[in-house]
Amino acid sequence: MLCSGLAFVAVTGIVRYLGTDLPAAQSAFLRFGWGVLFLAPALFATLRAGIEPALWRLLLGRGAIHTLAVTCWFFAMARIPVAEVTAIGFLNPVLVTLGAAFLFGEKLALRRIAAVVLAVCGALIVLRPGLRDLSSGHLAQIAAAFFFAGSYLFAKRLSRDMGAGAVVALLSLLVTLGLAPVAAFVWVPVTAHQLALLAGVAGFATLGHYCMTRAFAAAPMAVTQPVVFLQLVWATLLGALVFGEGVDLFVLLGGAVIIGSVSYITWRESVLKRRRQTPPPEATHL
Repeated sequence: MLCSGLAFVAVTGIVRYLGTDLPAAQSAFLRFGWGVLFLAPALFATLRAGIEPALWRLLLGRGAIHTLAVTCWFFAMARIPVAEVTAIGFLNPVLVTLGAAFLFGEKLALRRIAAVVLAVCGALIVLRPGLRDLSSGHLAQIAAAFFFAGSYLFAKRLSRDMGAGAVVALLSLLVTLGLAPVAAFVWVPVTAHQLALLAGVAGFATLGHYCMTRAFAAAPMAVTQPVVFLQLVWATLLGALVFGEGVDLFVLLGGAVIIGSVSYITWRESVLKRRRQTPPPEATHL
């Protein structure tokens, strides 16, 4: 999880460095285009095996909403501090929790509701509406958090019938196709340096997901989730040391509150899962 956090901070740092020289849709298109190349073997194997029509509808829905998510994220990343993008992004698991309750009928117990309220308070600490002006970058990152949560809910449903590798490979393809017409409309000349940097974005993103998957396999999520907070520390240091962004203690405090909420939800889910898996006393007798 430590390596995963560093990889994702590298992604945000490179995109921040690229700035507004490339339109958000074009940057996202090139990043996912590289991703398609990296995942080509898995993509060809999946398409050759065939996909049911019902699953295609889910895949297309996820591709559309993820396209909106990454466009908003690239737009925000070029305009607001790295730490703020990272802190607001921590809302994704909380929004997924709410979405799972409404769409999949998962129980929203009082403890979960309290954790969600706490996470919203953390977001308000980061944003401080009324005490400062919210820029288009802040609004774009909030929208990105909602869109990413929707994408993860699609992924949750798809995971019942498809392997993780197939889901990720098809997502890269569909997002690239979805971004293509928008990127073509706003296209500006791209240098070899920019192409190389966006290849780096795709590479670090792939590495981050790989490390995260290995971490989930090695330890319970209740153990790995709190380590995610270090990502905000790395992002704050990156913004301060590389881009000259001030260290905002409110962003750190708000991010800590959100991560605390997410960690509590994760811990409760792990406890409930263990209870469901533990056999009753009579089942242990021969």
